[in-house]
Amino acid sequence: MDTNSESLFENAMSRYQAGEDANSLIKDFKIITNSSPNQSAGWTCLAWLQLLCDQPFDALKSARIAVKLNAQDPQSRINLSVALLETKSKGVREHIEFVKRALLIVPDLEKELKISIQDGLTRKPNWDALKKIQSWLGF
Repeated sequence: MDTNSESLFENAMSRYQAGEDANSLIKDFKIITNSSPNQSAGWTCLAWLQLLCDQPFDALKSARIAVKLNAQDPQSRINLSVALLETKSKGVREHIEFVKRALLIVPDLEKELKISIQDGLTRKPNWDALKKIQSWLGF
């Protein structure tokens, strides 16, 4: 990421963590992904925000790009799994199995992923697809 994109990313993440509405942040993450299209973190965040804002088809595209750029990132795989569920697409199992294997190899990831899922359920309490993922991961 270039310096401008990096500061925009940090600013947008801070605003998200402070509780800002996901809708207002999508524009910033589109700017970030346009200016740094090979940065998986921007795509991962954009997919999450799109999922929160009931834009599952846009999220599916963003999550696929994030996973393509960094296939080792469990959060990207969770986002893609949620988007696949919400668009009634196939392929969820392989991504959930990957996350489960990653958790066995790096147990510290569990806390981070639990926090992310809880954040999603706090912002969108009736998020059935995310609840399924949570259950499948045993959280």
